Amino acid sequence: MRVLAAVLVSLSLAGCFGPALKESYFVLSATEGAGAQPGAASPSVYVGAVTIPEAVDRLAMVIGTGANRVEIDDANRWAEPLRSAIPRVLAENLRKELGTSSVASGRAASQAVDFKVAVDIQRFDSSLESGATLDATWIVTPSKGGPARTGRTVVTEPASTREAFAAAHSRALARLARDLAEAIRR
Repeated sequence: MRVLAAVLVSLSLAGCFGPALKESYFVLSATEGAGAQPGAASPSVYVGAVTIPEAVDRLAMVIGTGANRVEIDDANRWAEPLRSAIPRVLAENLRKELGTSSVASGRAASQAVDFKVAVDIQRFDSSLESGATLDATWIVTPSKGGPARTGRTVVTEPASTREAFAAAHSRALARLARDLAEAIRR
């Protein structure tokens, strides 16, 4: 009788928790395309740490569901931390934009570079109503002196499903990389 009671309790508890959560994982990626042709004076660039808002600094996607409301979506997750994915994608896009293979990201530059890039992301929002929004201030500092170049990039890309946010944020990061490349070329 006790065994039957234990089995019934176990089955009822399993039913209370429902089926296991199926997780989907998403990655940010560089844009497709050939990019600029390598030039004789292709610059070397280091993309340093990128700051991101603490509210979205997690593997679970943060989805805006109202004016002052978000949902932490544990079923839809980033495959890598945004603080490492974003510099990686920016570096890949800068390689294409500048036509150089000398673009690094990560914790430390392996060699002396011509330019250092710092990015402070103010907003990295995912909203079912307004899509993916990127708002970033940035600074490009030449290593050999001269004035630093600063700017702000604000991009909103359409995305109406959770599955579309990774592609939309990737397109927004490509736009940011174009602005950085333009500052480096000046």
